[in-house]
Amino acid sequence: MAAPAESAQTAFPPPFFAALRIPGAVLEAMRPKQWVKNVFVFAGVAFAGQLFDATASARALICFAIFCAASSAVYLINDSFDRVTDLHHPTKRFRPIASGRLPVPVAVAAALLLGAAAIGGAIALSRITFLILALYLASSFSYTAGLKRVFILDALLVASGFVLRAAAGAAAVNAEISPWLICCTFLLALYLALGKRRHELGLLGASAQQHRKNLGTYSVPLLDSWLTALSGATIVCYALYTQAARTVQNFHTTNLLYTVPFVVYALFRYQHLVLRENEGGDPGSSLLRDRGMVIAIAGWAAVAGVIVYRR
Repeated sequence: MAAPAESAQTAFPPPFFAALRIPGAVLEAMRPKQWVKNVFVFAGVAFAGQLFDATASARALICFAIFCAASSAVYLINDSFDRVTDLHHPTKRFRPIASGRLPVPVAVAAALLLGAAAIGGAIALSRITFLILALYLASSFSYTAGLKRVFILDALLVASGFVLRAAAGAAAVNAEISPWLICCTFLLALYLALGKRRHELGLLGASAQQHRKNLGTYSVPLLDSWLTALSGATIVCYALYTQAARTVQNFHTTNLLYTVPFVVYALFRYQHLVLRENEGGDPGSSLLRDRGMVIAIAGWAAVAGVIVYRR
């Protein structure tokens, strides 16, 4: 009666089952939940009034897919670099690379394939889109290689990545983005990046430097003051965008001002999440799970959509 069991072990040895887990580990390490950050590529097509143009929307979707591949390549390389320090983080230590479920050579090979696919897609869209993607990859890998340990510059580089997403999406559909909107994107992204630093300090406490050395150069009071300043700057910048001559000329209305309350609520709500999630959760991951935040984002999108596309 032992023969069938021995035969099964021979047909499906343990390495076979381990190999089956590799694709799942690769997908997990690509962080598909973080792809929501790439929605910034739709800013150009949305605020250019081309959202219902089939060709423009298709090109924007391709650009979105390109940045999903590119950002996943960056995550794979970043986690390969940080596999030792991630062991000091209560949640990051369970990531595929840090936990040993995904070998580093496999992760690097997957990153190279994703990067090559993203570059090929960007070239197919437009020369400017390719140049912006190349700048995004260069800045992201520079961040991973060491700039993330530089005080303040680490957060500035993260924020610039969102601006590059928006610029690439606009280039893909040959649309122009208002300088005020670019400014809003940068301030909002910086606000989110510093909010994450604030969360990490609150969560890790005295062991923060073991996870990331430059966290020791930040402090909770300093980050709280910056978050307060950035929330105000973002609100003012967005309000000025809604009333800028170029915006009014494009949309033939000043009614975008009525979307400002949603922005105010969302910014304040995010800061509340940062403070609340100090006990374990990631405030960034909580954005789409928090009812108040979902209502604010949906409300802003609905009101802005009616105003921009009412014609």
